[in-house]
Formats: sequence, structure tokens, C-alpha cells
Amino acid sequence: MQLDALIHKADVLIEALPYIVDFRGETVVVKLGGSVMESPDALVGILTDVAFMRSVGMRVIVVHGGGKAISRALKEAGLGTTFVQGLRVTDAASIRIVEDVIKNEVNAEIVRLLESMQIRAVPLHGESIFFANRKTGTDPATGAALDWGFVGTPVSVDTGPVRELLREEIVPVVCPLGRGEDGALYNVNADTAAAALAKALPARKLVFVSDVPGLLRDPADPATLIETLHMDDAPALIADGTIAGGMAPKIESCLAALRAGVRKVHLVDGRLSHSLLLEMFTTKGVGTQIVK
Repeated sequence: MQLDALIHKADVLIEALPYIVDFRGETVVVKLGGSVMESPDALVGILTDVAFMRSVGMRVIVVHGGGKAISRALKEAGLGTTFVQGLRVTDAASIRIVEDVIKNEVNAEIVRLLESMQIRAVPLHGESIFFANRKTGTDPATGAALDWGFVGTPVSVDTGPVRELLREEIVPVVCPLGRGEDGALYNVNADTAAAALAKALPARKLVFVSDVPGLLRDPADPATLIETLHMDDAPALIADGTIAGGMAPKIESCLAALRAGVRKVHLVDGRLSHSLLLEMFTTKGVGTQIVK
């Protein structure tokens, strides 16, 4: 290898050093979702970044979705999938499949991959820490009540099990399920679950890893990436439609986390090699950061 290339590698490490020192011992919630979960290479890449973060002393929590794997399992079981306002309607038969897939397939694979990288990781099933109420709402056009079935909204979080794992230098891998006062198991939106956990701790950072570059002014043009969004500017972008569709509830979760004490929220594209490290440990970053 040429000397210039070796020096460049050293320069990269030196650029990262202040961030490594600053973030040592700090808690970061990383939410994985989108097609990143479907690509073995992308998933391994992001978890390699998580392994690096843990190895330099950061306290990392992984929260994951599992939408496409769940959709496949429901189809194989002969059950349809319906979404209302971006959330999967989950009946009594579906919740059993959701629980099986998200715990025994998705969660177990993430834990296995982290352990293969010599990182201690433990599954943490969401119903043991998220207490949820059945989600309710109304159709804005008709005013009719909406019913998502066994879909819940977190109302409180027991951070004790998470903190205990972090003290033992273990990465908790959290699946988004919740338990209601009625004892029922609820499917919880993974973005909402990650934000609720980040708020409750509170974490220093909350990172959403998905299959989009970040927040775009034009969803069809990656060149319109908004690198930094101040939370006070978000309502105007929601009003003018820049923040719409599935991005709207994600941004609302981000804003709630910031108001609760999380210092910064990031949106990064998990398809980009080492996007998590580039966002965390370089001056410019590669996604969108949302700040107070």
C-alpha cells in the first residue's frame, strides 16, 4: 500500500478521535428499518458500525422493525395485510405471527450477527419494557373511528432492564412489542418504540437507519438532502408537504425525543457503506441531523 494511502487512513482516524472521546460512555439508540433489513450485506454493514461504536465505549441499543418479513409470513399464512395511516392493521391471528417473526426471526438474526462480531448482544422483547394502550384515531375526511386492532402506542417505558444490560456492556436488541393493562400483546410502530425508549432514558442520540438518504425537499432527488433541520423549522415543512407520508410520523417522533432531552436525532441511509460511522464520527456527515 502506498504511503499516501496509509497517511490518509491515519487522517481518518484522527478526524474521528474527538467524536470517539466525546461519545465514550454515551447512550445511542439505533433504529433499523426499511429495505436495509432485507439486504444481508446492508444489515451486516450497519451492524459492523454498531460493533465499532460499542468497541470504542458507546452504549448502543438497537431497536428494529420487521415489516417485510412480517408481510411475507402473513401472506404464507393466507392472511392479508392492510395499512391505515401507515400502520399495519393487526388482528388476533396476525399478532401471533407478528410476535413469532419479529422475535424468532428478525431479532434472533440481529443478535446472532452481533455475536459473530464478538459483541455481546441480548434479545430484549418489547413487551417486557413497553407498556402500551390500544391505538385509536379518526378518519380526517369522515370523522369515523379507526380501528387498528392489536396496535399499541407506548405510554410508559421500564428502562431498568435496558440500563442493566448497558452496565454489563451488552447491546440490547429490542423488538417493538408492547403489553397493555389488559394483558394483551400489541404491535408497536418501531419508529415510535425507538423514540419512546430514547426519551425515557434519555439517550444522547437517536439514529433512524432506513433506505432513504435522509429528509429530502424533493423525494425524487437525493441532491435536495436537508443536512441540518432545526426542530422549530419542522412545522413549516410539514405544512407545505415537504414532510409527508411515512416521513411525517418519523419526524414527529424525532421532535418528541428532542423535546424530552435527546440532544440530536439523525436520519441515515443504511444502503450506503458505513453510513452510521460517517454520520457519527465525521465533521460533515452523510444524512440529516435534527437539532434543537
